[in-house]
Amino acid sequence: MDNNSEQKPGQVQVNMTPEVERGVYSNMTIMGYTPAEFIMDFVFHHPGMPRANVQSRVIMSPVQAKRLMRLLEQNMANYEKNFGTISLAEDSKSKEPISPFKLK
Repeated sequence: MDNNSEQKPGQVQVNMTPEVERGVYSNMTIMGYTPAEFIMDFVFHHPGMPRANVQSRVIMSPVQAKRLMRLLEQNMANYEKNFGTISLAEDSKSKEPISPFKLK
């Protein structure tokens, strides 16, 4: 929404600082949860390095996490419709944990 348009009731105007707008790159996500929240750590792991750094942590309620899951499912379906199916190596393997890394 631009500054000249009229905001409708129930809409939220979302602002972003330049630092947040740049974003961070993540090639791995670690997730945990409690009864009250989901915690997602977005990590960059440089191949061949024994350690990886968390770039960003997002904490949200279970309700918001489920909404995020649905939003990701919808967008992934749209993406694959436009660009083709994304195949994952772990889809053909046993149901072992997705990440080979251990948290300390």
